[in-house]
Amino acid sequence: MLTPSPDLPIALRPEDAPDLAAINTFLSMEASEIGPVLSVTRFPGGFSNLTYCLQTAEKEYVLRRPPLGAAIQSAHDMGREYRVLHLLKPHYAKIPTPVAFCDNADLIGAPFYIMERLEGVILRAHNTPGMQLEPDLLRRISEALIDNLVVLHAIDIEKTGLAQLGKPEAYVQRQVDGWIKRYYNAETDNIPAMNALAEWMPAHLPAGQAPTLLHNDYKHDNVLLDPNNLTQIRGVLDWEMATVGDPLMDLGATLAYWIEAGDPEMMRIYNLTWLPGNLTRREVIERYTEKSGRDVKDIQFYYVFGMFKNAVIGQQIYARWKKGQAQDPRFGKLIEMVRVLGEMGVRALEKPIFV
Repeated sequence: MLTPSPDLPIALRPEDAPDLAAINTFLSMEASEIGPVLSVTRFPGGFSNLTYCLQTAEKEYVLRRPPLGAAIQSAHDMGREYRVLHLLKPHYAKIPTPVAFCDNADLIGAPFYIMERLEGVILRAHNTPGMQLEPDLLRRISEALIDNLVVLHAIDIEKTGLAQLGKPEAYVQRQVDGWIKRYYNAETDNIPAMNALAEWMPAHLPAGQAPTLLHNDYKHDNVLLDPNNLTQIRGVLDWEMATVGDPLMDLGATLAYWIEAGDPEMMRIYNLTWLPGNLTRREVIERYTEKSGRDVKDIQFYYVFGMFKNAVIGQQIYARWKKGQAQDPRFGKLIEMVRVLGEMGVRALEKPIFV
């Protein structure tokens, strides 16, 4: 087994470089205590918001901003993500401390916020197979991931003020309607499986459960692990889609990322859960049910919706790339992911895997 190293920033692509002078002007007015930024690098991974490492004389900070050419306003609301961290930090320690938010899009081309950097190991799909982690360790890591999701869902949204983040009434229906609309707004290719899911979901809405905090993008590469004990979660990142609503929507999103060894091979580039030792999707459901005590009889719907939503996110990014609004070559391959996710969703309808 290779020793995993903490997540490290990489050199910037020219088209992604923010204006260092503008950042320092902002900090001198809003957070002068951290001192001037001396250099900027970028963290790897992700298809959504851009994440930079700001190096000062004393420590490192992180800057988050929307991707270049982004037009998906609700998914890239920096002020909202900053507010989530601000509300949650006093009640859940495993998140970065927010420092400052800038709503002036003229400064570096988009609103952004700055937070303290948490250091740790991020297990990503592209590098984890080469680490040769033991199956037992991977199992315990995946168990810790699900156990921590249960902890997040147990946070009191009223006492923490987190209830103000959303409108939980009819949350599931609004999500289904909204993501179907987003898909057709970004549609570039006729994909029958996606059409079939868009028709099935509104006719099979579950009753729903009492609202909780939702991360909405909870997976391996959005958590930081302790380098000295990979079964300990040090931080949860990327709260851009956090809200309050039915907790099984969160679980369904996680399941949609949870690729197994028998799934289409191309999906392995999006997660590491196919590696030996990881919980299966069925075991994820069983562990979540055991730890949370929730009724998951309608989990098929939430799983299918999770795959549809992931496909739509991929479709939106692909559409930006096709219009020339984004240059990352990875984005041009996302249309195949959309097709595969749609087909996996249809298969889940034909043969439910959680019964």
